[in-house]
Amino acid sequence: MTWSLGAATYFLIWWVLLFAILPFGVQSQRELNNVVPGSEPGAPARPRLMLKVAVNTVISAILWAAFDYFDILYLEPR
Repeated sequence: MTWSLGAATYFLIWWVLLFAILPFGVQSQRELNNVVPGSEPGAPARPRLMLKVAVNTVISAILWAAFDYFDILYLEPR
């Protein structure tokens, strides 16, 4: 796998996984009875985006490494 294909694959894995991870652990302002005036009651009270980005990056790296291993082992011409 070339470096550009590896980077593109990692980006795709990271981006798709981000949307899978975003909903985990979200509590709305309405659920916590702490609605900020002028905001949507269904908006997240504490989105914890940096934690989700960090977890997403680690999981994406693991999945990309598994994909790269599979690519080297089975798909690369010998």
